Amino acid sequence: MTGLLEGKVVVVTGGGRGVGRGIALEIAKAGGKVVVNDLGVGPGGEVDGSLGPAQDVVDEIKAAGGEAAASTDSVATWKSAQQIVAAALDNFGRIDGVVNNAGILRDTIFHKLAPEDFELVLNVNLLGPFYVSRAAAPYFKEQASGSFVHMTSSSALIGNFGQANYIAAKAGIVGLSRSIALDMQRFNVTSNCIAPFAWTRMVNTIPTDTPEQRERVEGLKKMVPEKIAPFVVALLSDAGRARVNGQIFGVRNNEIFFFSQNRPTHIAHNGDGWTPDTVIERAFPMLEPHFFPLVRSGEIFSWAPC
Repeated sequence: MTGLLEGKVVVVTGGGRGVGRGIALEIAKAGGKVVVNDLGVGPGGEVDGSLGPAQDVVDEIKAAGGEAAASTDSVATWKSAQQIVAAALDNFGRIDGVVNNAGILRDTIFHKLAPEDFELVLNVNLLGPFYVSRAAAPYFKEQASGSFVHMTSSSALIGNFGQANYIAAKAGIVGLSRSIALDMQRFNVTSNCIAPFAWTRMVNTIPTDTPEQRERVEGLKKMVPEKIAPFVVALLSDAGRARVNGQIFGVRNNEIFFFSQNRPTHIAHNGDGWTPDTVIERAFPMLEPHFFPLVRSGEIFSWAPC
């Protein structure tokens, strides 16, 4: 449906490459005006010499007849996040959507994980979405409309090796999104999460030291980042905002997944109260058959992308 986002202004963080680039282009295709935010750094947060990935996407949008503006501010501080939102207001006079897509990886097995690498990933992947969302929230409240779309990860929702920092941040995104959805639903503002499956520069940093890792990476290479974008546009639309709020999805090529959320599933009750001994003797055996095994995301999504 052409014009689905006609008149809307959307900020896309990490919009210069990969999943973010595909989302920015799809928003423009649907009639939206885009602030393409990208710091122009590598997947680990390092400066990689790329001067203008955000401007490259802006030029591509304009060449196709769309409207866009570039932002090179970091998501990782409150001041710069406010500048990202200000770019939407300065260039287009309003803001209707935020796609929190920017992210970095610093994968290391937990007992070797440096505190500074934990903090860096949280700053970009969790504090960043908070800062940008918080900067946009007053405008959404005032106009009684707005949409947040946050990128979480199947690693956070299920599990993976060597990603304690990334998983902590992406699991935090789920809680942040749910809280925004609850707090702002009265203002006609929605907040949802997507776990994107796609081959990008960031995913390309995954180690390939073992046959299992190499097999996983070969499977990831089949996943096209542009396939995430149509679902994002649907969530940003008025039709999406009227129907979907506080949910978690996954998108992998032509597949769309709906994820469950934490709810109590079983109960152990003792009318006399519990002691440590009775917990061990009775509660653990009652609940243990329902425990979730420790698995990695790739073990759950074990079939080839289609």
